[in-house]
Order: sequence, then structure tokens, then C-alpha cells
Amino acid sequence: MIPFNVPPCVGDEIEYVKQAIESHKICGDGAFTKECNAWMEERFGAQKVLLTTSGTTALDMAMLLCGLEPGDEVILPSYTFSSTATSAVLAGARLVFVDIRPDTMNIDETKIEAAITDRTKVIIVMHYAGVACEMDTILDIAHRHNLMVVEDAAQGVMSTYKGKALGTIGDFGCYSFHETKNYSMGEGGALVINNPDYNERAEILREKGTNRAKFFRGQVDKYTWVDFGDSYLPSELNAAYLWAQLLHADEINDNRMATWNAYRAAFTPLAQAGKVEMQTIPEGCVHNAHMFYLKCKDLEERTALIRYLKDNGILAVFHYIPLHSAPAGRKFGRFDGEDRYTTKESERLVRLPLYYGMTEEDRNKVIQRVLAFYAQ
Repeated sequence: MIPFNVPPCVGDEIEYVKQAIESHKICGDGAFTKECNAWMEERFGAQKVLLTTSGTTALDMAMLLCGLEPGDEVILPSYTFSSTATSAVLAGARLVFVDIRPDTMNIDETKIEAAITDRTKVIIVMHYAGVACEMDTILDIAHRHNLMVVEDAAQGVMSTYKGKALGTIGDFGCYSFHETKNYSMGEGGALVINNPDYNERAEILREKGTNRAKFFRGQVDKYTWVDFGDSYLPSELNAAYLWAQLLHADEINDNRMATWNAYRAAFTPLAQAGKVEMQTIPEGCVHNAHMFYLKCKDLEERTALIRYLKDNGILAVFHYIPLHSAPAGRKFGRFDGEDRYTTKESERLVRLPLYYGMTEEDRNKVIQRVLAFYAQ
């Protein structure tokens, strides 16, 4: 069976994990954590990056830093992972879902303004498949209504919008380094802070409500409990694993892109014949080959394609069930406006195997079987 995903491994991970063990420092915020933070700050032009235990906890921190209170509202797409919504709910907010664009599966920027009320505090955008949302328009709306913008860039590490790294455009950005992402530490993430006014509060949140970070920089002679917080520091063992991959970031990106481009070239005739639809990459957006998906005619055809591929040794999968139709979505939020595309498009989308190190033989088998399905 050709798997849908294989967690990335460049070969140096064990050596760096061994170094972490030998340093006798395997809890959070050691040398490897600091190396990862600094690498992302330098590479992405980020004001400050803090490695976290997951993309979810990065979102948790972002929502807390936005100062959400019970009764506040957050606008977000329904076509996203539960973490995007749960983090806002944990901070006390109500969810207001809006429709997506069918071309990118991202939040429809033209639907946001109508969903704003006097209780709206935050707009959460999710860059689906590492393809950027229309950030200029979204930031303009946010500025005019005095709202904060949080980027769920879990899938967007190494992607850019008009030359800016995803995650560095809104007030906060959140990355994921889960095993399903382009770069992995098993479980992990990072918070990008784009306004230095939030740096100290973020460190306190991340360090169980203490000013421990200031203590280790020599800014205070002892550290103490100063505010509420949690433990969002990943183990040095995880950070060491990620560090090996960041040093090979371009190699991983190029390898994934080669598979993405091969799929694109092979399925363009199908798209031109009107049998499938493929991703749109808007002008000014550079993606990271996080995902390659096709859109089938309808749910029935998608189900048949997934079954056909599985019968031929290939694991292809669909993606999110829209959050507004889920039990928790109905409990914690509402859909604003018409669900014109969210549900319909989610039922058509199928993701093909794509991972670092995928062999040309396996890639070609996927291509051949998809073409064979549509030749029937």
C-alpha cells in the first residue's frame, strides 16, 4: 500500500537527539529549541518565534494574547481543523463561521465584513494547503474595524504571500510540526509574534505564568509566578528532531514540490477535459507543496475514486467535515450568510499521497491509477 503520508526524516535526527540527551538538558527551552526559534526568525523575517508543544497550543496562546473574553466573537472558516475553533472556544469566544472560496478552499474575504458585529474581536484565517488567503483585503478589514488577525499557518511553513512568509502577516501566526506536516517533530508547533509588545506576555503564558525567561536572561534576580499560564514548551528531544529537518528545509521543500509538479502536469489534461478540478495558486502566492488535491464531480465520484485507489494499493483520503455542521460547531457557534461552497466543495475534495522521499515509482503508480479511473 502506498501510504498517504510518511513522517519526514532526513537521517540526522537521531544524532541531534543523542546530543540533547548527552547535554543532560531534555526539558523545554534548551539549545535546540533556541536554534529552531532563531532559524525561523531569520528565515521568515519574524519578529519573535516560540516553539510550542503543538500547532494547537500555538493557537491557544494566540487566542489568549488577543485578550478574548466570554461573549466576544471570532470570525473563521468552517472548512478547517477543530484546533482553529477550539482555541477560540477555550478563550471564551463564540464562533462565527463564514463561507470559503472554491478556488483555494480558504476563507472568502468578501464574506468577512458582513459577519462583523460589535462583539467581534478576532479574524482567524487558515492558509489551506499552504496557499495564502487574500491577506491585503483581510488586513484592511481588520484595521478598519479594529480587529486582530491570527494566521493558522499550520500547513504554511515555507509558503509566502507577496514575498512575506505566512505567519508573519497578521498579529500572530501559528505553525504545526505534527508528523503529517512538511517538517515534523512528532508533535509540535510554533507561535509567531509580530508585535514586540506581546513578547513578554507570551513568554509568561508559555512558562506556566512565571517570568522564568527574564530570569535566564539575567533581567531579574529570581523568577516567580506573575500571571496565568500553562506549559507550552516542547521537549528538547522533539526540538532536536525538528532541528535536523530545518537544516534540510530547502531539500525537503524541493523534493515535495517535484511530486506536486509531476501530479499537476499529469492531471492537467483531466482538468482541461472538465473531469476534475485542481488547486488554484493565486498571483503573489508561493506554496510549499503541502498537499495535492483533486476535486471530483461529487461525493459519489469521490467515494468511488478513493475505493478504487485503495483496491489498487494506494491510500488517498478526503479532508475536513465542515465545523459548523459538527456537534461542537452547532454548540459553540453559528454560520453567517449562505453555505454556498463550504459543504459542497468539502464533499468533492480528495488528497493524493505526497511526502518527502516519495519514490518516482510510487508517484507514477498514483498518476497511472487516477488516469485509469477516469478512463473507465
